Amino acid sequence: MWNSSAEFFAMGGYALYVWCSFGACALVFLLEPLAVRTRHRAIVRRLQREVLAEQFDQKGGK
Repeated sequence: MWNSSAEFFAMGGYALYVWCSFGACALVFLLEPLAVRTRHRAIVRRLQREVLAEQFDQKGGK
């Protein structure tokens, strides 16, 4: 048990490790959805270009 908020934030001398770990996890939780969305958009754009290229090839070949 901690007797004060200062003791809580000091984490018994392990504050640097605890709060850096917490911060790293929070950062990953924030950045991962953004990275997934970016990758998804890139894949969708690539697939759209491939479909357009295929349609162009089919029309040009007739």
